[in-house]
Amino acid sequence: MLTPLTTTSRRLLDLDRARLSGWCEEQGQPAYRADQIRRWVFGKRAATFDAMHDLPADLRSRLQTQFHLFESTVVRHQTASDRTEKLLVELADGEHVECVLMRETGRRTVCISTQVGCAMGCVFCASGLNGVKRNLATGEILEQVLRLDRLLPAEQRITNVVVMGIGEPLANLSALLPALDTLNEKGGLGLGARRITVSTVGLPDGIRRLAVHGKAYNLAVSLHAPDDELRNRIVPVNARIGIAEILSAADDYFAATGRRVTYEYVLIGGLNDAEEHARTLGQLLRNRNAHVNLIPMNPVAPLEIGGPSAVQTALFTAALQREGVNVTVRKRKGADIDAACGQLRLQTESQLVSLGGS
Repeated sequence: MLTPLTTTSRRLLDLDRARLSGWCEEQGQPAYRADQIRRWVFGKRAATFDAMHDLPADLRSRLQTQFHLFESTVVRHQTASDRTEKLLVELADGEHVECVLMRETGRRTVCISTQVGCAMGCVFCASGLNGVKRNLATGEILEQVLRLDRLLPAEQRITNVVVMGIGEPLANLSALLPALDTLNEKGGLGLGARRITVSTVGLPDGIRRLAVHGKAYNLAVSLHAPDDELRNRIVPVNARIGIAEILSAADDYFAATGRRVTYEYVLIGGLNDAEEHARTLGQLLRNRNAHVNLIPMNPVAPLEIGGPSAVQTALFTAALQREGVNVTVRKRKGADIDAACGQLRLQTESQLVSLGGS
């Protein structure tokens, strides 16, 4: 089992409210100091402990001595013509993850990572080309959100969080769930559960664990094929799971939470984008309270496959609709800044390997 990196330093963001309150009491401070600290971190966007001026000087000094507020470093920051912003973040051990801020009218959505690399091996995705190295800790997950939040002007706030970045979220639930709960709490980011979406390749045990967690977060299942034969080629981990078991777990999630499940489907030109694929997918989902999110594949430099034509996307969409399935086509965001998930990290690490070998 992958475990987060452990170091002698402590990340403040690894502590939930109860643990932070306990630490304050250990320092001879009232427990309410924890709420003050969290307001500075999540509400007032403090960049340092010194900025928390309503805390006693001794407490600020102890925070500075014992914790990191921001342990990572932003090593690349790209801004697209549509104002989408992507950060490549270097973690304390030198590993890299990506996170993205997407702007639309009335919405500021962030996309965050949960692992360094990915073990799922999806053929269209740059995130897993070099495998998985480790899980992120809770604080490393939250730090991505806070770094993106600080890119916004003072009058704007993050409205939505999607866990669709590098890694398989349900393979790191022990760190992810406390992070999501902090984002959901009023003393954290204060986002309603319906504004938080967890995307998974489809790990049934993880889906069921998420279902009984007690918070009805949105679930998005990355399906990408209507049958096991094709899905085994696109998502290799499917060979030991199977679509039937994934759909059963998703049905259980809907029954437990009342949240309609979204099925993500990356359209790959000439591979899974035929009208017969759409018809078969429609037959799987038409009697379920489901929504299909079609995602024309973003180009990924090392891969030879690519997205479908606009005409083929429209034909696929129409075929699904004829089967009675709710469907939307995702707009491309950040197309001019290495938009494909994991691509910026892959480029950077390839450059580092090249430099190391020169």
